[in-house]
Amino acid sequence: MPSPVATIDKLAFGGNGVCRIDGKVCFVPLSCPGDVVRLAVTAEKRSYLTARIVELIAPSPLRVVPPCPLFGTCGGCNWQHIAYSRQLAAKRDIHADTLWRGGRVVSERVGETTASPLEYGYRNRVQFKLHAGTAGLKIGFFRNASHVVEDAAHGCPIALPAINEALASLRNALASFPEPAAIPGISIECGARETVATLNYTGKKHDMVARFFHERFHELTPLSGIFLQTGHKSALQRLCGNGALAYPMPAVAPGAPPTSLTFRPGGFSQVNSLQNRAILETVRRMGAFLGHEHLLDLYCGNGNFSLPLAESVASVTGLEGYGDSIAAARDNCRLNGIANAEYICADAAEGVARLAAAGRCFSTVILDPPRAGAAEAIPGICRLKPEKIIYISCDSSTLARDCGLLAGDGYRVAESVPVDMFPQTFHVESVTLLHMG
Repeated sequence: MPSPVATIDKLAFGGNGVCRIDGKVCFVPLSCPGDVVRLAVTAEKRSYLTARIVELIAPSPLRVVPPCPLFGTCGGCNWQHIAYSRQLAAKRDIHADTLWRGGRVVSERVGETTASPLEYGYRNRVQFKLHAGTAGLKIGFFRNASHVVEDAAHGCPIALPAINEALASLRNALASFPEPAAIPGISIECGARETVATLNYTGKKHDMVARFFHERFHELTPLSGIFLQTGHKSALQRLCGNGALAYPMPAVAPGAPPTSLTFRPGGFSQVNSLQNRAILETVRRMGAFLGHEHLLDLYCGNGNFSLPLAESVASVTGLEGYGDSIAAARDNCRLNGIANAEYICADAAEGVARLAAAGRCFSTVILDPPRAGAAEAIPGICRLKPEKIIYISCDSSTLARDCGLLAGDGYRVAESVPVDMFPQTFHVESVTLLHMG
């Protein structure tokens, strides 16, 4: 096929631009709506093509200069070359299209994307990959569609500054580490004031590793703690400092103190703290709580959404399968003096089925499942017959599927709000309100 010329029309889930070549949909990485491009087709399928740009004939006015030198090589960000306003519009369009295709939710029910106050420097948790080779130690990210590590010599522009500072300190220390090939990854995560690193270690010299980092801990600014992970995430060993991480969530009423929530290294937390608060405010608005409600929080984590709501309702029950998160939720109850909340370690589907079998009643269910969605828990949720379901999702396709399942029991989408938790990528979070009728 000769090199075709096309105009990029829009953006698709996955981050690629979309155009048509001889009537066939074509997906083009690193393109921008409005670009006029000459393409080389890289794959031809029955229903679509993929292509790469060989010449940018006329760049779109929506194009901007990516600040990261690894953009286009690193597999993390997809949209640093696209103006932020267009990113927001694309996420709304993709979310609405996915809900219609998978759940027959009309576009009018989908709101505008809630913008992130920070377009860069927002991410409070980053996992870095390491590779020790003849050219020295590389610490960064996998090259797109590979397991080759690209060195992020100056850190990551979407990470909080504290993470990049900690990475620079660790990079200096690891230059003299005697067994660099035994550390394939490092996770760095931040609370409001704390920064903790978790080293993934595959070697056998645990005592040596402990001594090495103890001796250098004072050099590792701004780290407040270092952990060693030698297998499953429950097998964490504290090497240095303190492992506690905490962050505030907005108060229920003006003048009231914020809820202070803790979590443990390796436990789930939202990666964009400011947007986490925005989601809470959306949940609070959708819930319109009057004080008499009994609230069920599925996939509750450390109580991230339900504990800040506890003063607005009669009771909170949380279910979560990861024991460390439940321990953190119970700790958070004690730390904040919350007495009307209980947190139960149980698989969401099994736990909600037991609650239904016991005759428990909940007026509102909020759920924040993993990317795979909540299909297994939906029969139990429907048996509870809540008045409202508030579904927080990081995957529009599984949300659409689950909305379709809930529709079979009479629940309809009243509103769905996309939230830009992940600027510079195609990923989108959302908050969706469903009710009967």
